[in-house]
Amino acid sequence: MPMSPSRAAARLFAAALMLAPGLALGQVPTPESVLGHRVGEDFHLATYEESMAYFQALDAASDRVEMRQVGVTSEGRPWFVAFVSSAANLRNLERHREIAQRLAHPEGLTDDEARALAAEGRALVHIDGGLHASEVAHAQHTIQLAYDLVTGDDDPEVAAILDNVILLLWPSINPDGQTMVAEWYRQNLGTPYEVSPMPELYQKYIGHDNNRDGYMINMIESRVVTRVTREWEPQILYNHHQTSPFPTRIWIPPFAEPVSPDVHPLMWRTVNLIGMAMSHALEERGQKGATHMGTGFDNWYPGFMDHANNFHNVASFLTETALYRYATPHFYTLGDFPQNARDLRPQSLYSSPWEGGWWRIGDAVDYMLTASFSVLDFAAKYRSDVLYNRYQAGRDVIARYASAPPYAWFVPRDQRDPVAAVELLRRLAFNGIEVSQLTRDVEFEGVAHAAGTWVIPMDQPFAHYVKQLFEVQEYPDLREYPEGPPDQPYDIAGWTLPLQMGVRVVAAQSPVDGLDGALEPVSGEARPWDGGEGGDADAAAFDTPPGVGFDSHPVASGIVPPPGTVRGGGGALVLDPAQNNTFKALNRAWDLGATVRFRPGVAGGAGEAGTSGRWIVSGLSGDARTAMVRDFALQAEGGGADGVVVRRPRIGLFHPFQPSMDEGWTRWVMEMYGFQPAELTNPDVRAGELGERYDVIVIADMRAGQIVDGYDPGEIPGRYAGGIGAEGIRALDAFVRGGGTLVTLNGSSRFAMDALHLPVRDVSDGRRRTDFFVSGSILELLTDPSHPVMSGMPERAPMLVGGGPVFTVDDDFQGRVFARYGDEGSPLLSGYLLGEEHLQGYAAGVEVRHGEGRVVLLGVRPQWRGQPFGSFRVLFGAALYDSIVAGAAPEGEPFWTAPDDESGEDEPGGESGRSGGGS
Repeated sequence: MPMSPSRAAARLFAAALMLAPGLALGQVPTPESVLGHRVGEDFHLATYEESMAYFQALDAASDRVEMRQVGVTSEGRPWFVAFVSSAANLRNLERHREIAQRLAHPEGLTDDEARALAAEGRALVHIDGGLHASEVAHAQHTIQLAYDLVTGDDDPEVAAILDNVILLLWPSINPDGQTMVAEWYRQNLGTPYEVSPMPELYQKYIGHDNNRDGYMINMIESRVVTRVTREWEPQILYNHHQTSPFPTRIWIPPFAEPVSPDVHPLMWRTVNLIGMAMSHALEERGQKGATHMGTGFDNWYPGFMDHANNFHNVASFLTETALYRYATPHFYTLGDFPQNARDLRPQSLYSSPWEGGWWRIGDAVDYMLTASFSVLDFAAKYRSDVLYNRYQAGRDVIARYASAPPYAWFVPRDQRDPVAAVELLRRLAFNGIEVSQLTRDVEFEGVAHAAGTWVIPMDQPFAHYVKQLFEVQEYPDLREYPEGPPDQPYDIAGWTLPLQMGVRVVAAQSPVDGLDGALEPVSGEARPWDGGEGGDADAAAFDTPPGVGFDSHPVASGIVPPPGTVRGGGGALVLDPAQNNTFKALNRAWDLGATVRFRPGVAGGAGEAGTSGRWIVSGLSGDARTAMVRDFALQAEGGGADGVVVRRPRIGLFHPFQPSMDEGWTRWVMEMYGFQPAELTNPDVRAGELGERYDVIVIADMRAGQIVDGYDPGEIPGRYAGGIGAEGIRALDAFVRGGGTLVTLNGSSRFAMDALHLPVRDVSDGRRRTDFFVSGSILELLTDPSHPVMSGMPERAPMLVGGGPVFTVDDDFQGRVFARYGDEGSPLLSGYLLGEEHLQGYAAGVEVRHGEGRVVLLGVRPQWRGQPFGSFRVLFGAALYDSIVAGAAPEGEPFWTAPDDESGEDEPGGESGRSGGGS
């Protein structure tokens, strides 16, 4: 049986404490003496366990390093941070943490007191070994960085750093991924597949999206980093990445436009100064190829791990160093360069072009070391300014919201889904936001607010963070050239959390000083992590490792939903699908052997939405019923056991060997709510007879090529090559025709439309970006809640849209449309949309009957990155739809009739489309 990560790490740590053979006690070990190879040596990657063995040996030999365990990873690895500084600073570590905390929270401090603290304190700097594990150099460079700092007695620069800076050095912020990638590389080393991509994500569930979870902190790793950052409040945060835009060797801030408007300008100025210091240091050392040129690395989306901290007045940034593949070297000639880069012309922000030649992992490590040392050197030279600026930024933010709106945000407890408000507020609190509650009923600005309403006062140092997440985004209309296509956001354009999560909030447009007597700060009975191995549970009711559950936080643990209640008589529980926890209740009911029914809604008239259905649970014991209502904070009704009996569906979630982050997020959302989707791989699909094993198959947002073709033969070991192929397409077609349900999300709907020859077309296909463009924005849909897929949704629903199809139907279409865009005006709620006329009147969600089964096509992203709690129920409704017999889906006048398609020169073939009616 394979050794667990924890046991393996413990053995390595024990070996490390004995140091390398022949090493005297107290002598600082070199990395090579523990790892068996030099850091950055060709064809060698250290696993996280091997890295920790070195750091533990370093800790044992030096008084300039203190290792502290900060948590446990998703795969159970013990996770450490190394504090590196002078022995004197480490002896006074707690005092320096107190100073950092006081300056980060400047309430009640005078400028003179802050200057005194800045003079006494030490700059706290976070540098990490990266979170994108296939970008391998950064987790190797932290090993060498620690050694160079500990042994740099004779270097005045290092001595100044140790005296003035306390480095929070994260050897890696994706330990699981570091080991996964290193082991994958080793098993393929020396074979034709030496540089082949991995067939799985390098972090549980989400892979590369681990750098998109900065404000939602859904993942364990995100919460550990956030918790430690808020405990220590470093003034500078540096997150390493690869790859630099070819042929440059390292991309360094300043960031490209646009940048977030809700960041204190001192943060941008500090980041820009540090970026210039880095490039200067690289030039001094003859390391060519550094660039600041606009390359698409904007800082608009606040969910990046580093950028989320700029709103907390931490100067936070990343760099992108060049990468070939893993630790294999590669030789580049000018012929490999883009044509416009072959003249090697120096430019203002790319003054020493790289000329080509060998590029090794050792080169990337060296560039990263120079960059990291330049950050530490900056912090040492400007220590008191760095500390005082943290205070000044917080002071300014408080003053700004004490004199201008929004002065506060009211968040009522009475919501369509009361738990969604808790999920939102707990994430804010975990990120350091202060939350209060009303102790009595009040009226403010003509609006009545009940006792218990949550209030977020904005006169607090991290208030920019709330504003950035709560307000509507208006992405600037930047063009690649005049009259050209829009400049595409590096990530998404709009994310407004109250819209995504379906939470009603009210902004205060005047000061809330008069409410002081009615406001009480939220506090809870936090269960802080003590290094043990017990878990705790979130409001979301899924188990987490110790120290990262919201119950561990002193404020988040006090934010709780209204207690569950049952109104009315009757032995059955009648549950509203508007509450996400209804679906946890259904899955628990099936676990307990209870009976689940669905009471269909009532269809509306022609062009009108109907009413939502209800879920009904019966057959529970009294204790089980009480526990279900309590545990999930259900706002339920008592009633009779009517409706259609619904069996638990057998769900297969397609899992390609060309891994999909959206599939991982889909799995995470489903598992969080008690669903148990089976992993359906390429060979599973090709094997056929899918109806014998599954009732529902879900394909997350992915390209048709990822589904059908996968990795090319020869690109990866043979068992992982290819996709489902034509054989798999036939198997899916047979599955649906035989009575199964296929659910496709966003981009995969295009695959289903084409592969199964469905009578549905994408009217956005072929549109030029100068005419139609939407990239990750929140749009308003008109929904039909009488359709089981849309049960629980409001008639006008915000939805995350981007990269998906826009549907119309052919004359032979049979099925129903359950979500569409309005006939006029712009559906944009937050973000950026060009060409709303290409959406008007078209469909966003369609059920297509195909043989005896159906395909549920979604042109939206209802579970995107685990953020839109307000639309998770669309995914759940689609997954359960197969189990609701046809009689549960009310028939009536069509909710939607296809508009006449536009004809135009940008339409494929220039043909006009045909209108079709939906039944």
